[in-house]
Amino acid sequence: MIKWIVQLFFIILGGALGLVYLPDLIQLLNIGDLPSVFSNSYAGAVIGAVLFFLATFWVTDYIVDFIRLIEEKVVKAPVGDVLFGSIGLIIGLIVAFLINVSLAEINLPVVSNVLPIFISVLCGYFGFQVGFKKRDELINLFINNKGKDKKKDADEDEIDAGSSKLKILDTSVIIDGRIADICQTGFLEGTLVIPQFVLEELQHIADSSDVLKRNRGRRGLDILNKIQKELEVNVEIYEGDFEEIQEVDSKLVKLAKLVNGMVVTNDFNLNKVCELQKVQVLNINDLANAVKPVVLPGEELNVQVIKDGKEYNQGVAYLDDGTMIVVEEGRNYIGKTIDVLVTSVLQTSAGRMIFAKPKLLEKAL
Repeated sequence: MIKWIVQLFFIILGGALGLVYLPDLIQLLNIGDLPSVFSNSYAGAVIGAVLFFLATFWVTDYIVDFIRLIEEKVVKAPVGDVLFGSIGLIIGLIVAFLINVSLAEINLPVVSNVLPIFISVLCGYFGFQVGFKKRDELINLFINNKGKDKKKDADEDEIDAGSSKLKILDTSVIIDGRIADICQTGFLEGTLVIPQFVLEELQHIADSSDVLKRNRGRRGLDILNKIQKELEVNVEIYEGDFEEIQEVDSKLVKLAKLVNGMVVTNDFNLNKVCELQKVQVLNINDLANAVKPVVLPGEELNVQVIKDGKEYNQGVAYLDDGTMIVVEEGRNYIGKTIDVLVTSVLQTSAGRMIFAKPKLLEKAL
């Protein structure tokens, strides 16, 4: 279809050029031996159309490939990029038109014909670049103005905005699997967004030659199917991509800024990057730590020491929820169940660690 359109365009262009310029070209070249039919304008149109149609057999494929390349780039680009870039282009062309109108009275050879084209291309280019690169600031400007207009309902709007913000899932939280249980309990509201580049990374992991990676990738895909088919959660696939960015984590932060959403993750490093970039983040590990039983220094626990610790004469035990307990002087109790006294608790986004010492040792002292 595109090929036919290009060929039709060349035929019309060739006919128009032949109609206007072929008789003058014959007179300019002073070719007198040609039949008089060549000096006819309509015959010139037919000749020009035929010549340009024959030229399409050499150039059409290149033009069609170029058009499809542009089409592919536009389809892959995020909707926001295309929208604001187009708006900037339209504004730039309007400015160029106004400038050309003011310069219409200037009557200079060649310059009067070339200058309007140059101004139109330049203003259109600058308009597109400004609209494309300033899209985030324009989105924030519209959001802030909307918030000022509804200042009286600020408290209600803040609650609604918090619950209706898009939740963007990263690869680690999908593979982890706890996100499905959280959605099932109803604690996570709003729309879950799964970017296409995250799905591609999951598929790449699922196709890995490493057995462990392959199983993790397949588990992530199973979790997504469960969320989409079995749970009453609105799930959307974001088809766009940011080709200028290589890292998936950076793409997630960029997408969250673009749609003013939240990143859902259990990646400690991505959590820190989001905080630095002023992007809201929901860390599953933070949620898990928040619902764990509170353990205070001085409390007594009954644990089984399982293995050696990193430091000298330490033992390691675990609570039922997986919290690690470092037992000082606990190496001698490996394989035994003993009572320990909590000495301190270390809490971070990466997890929680409890330090304790044997109660028998405390009594001996």
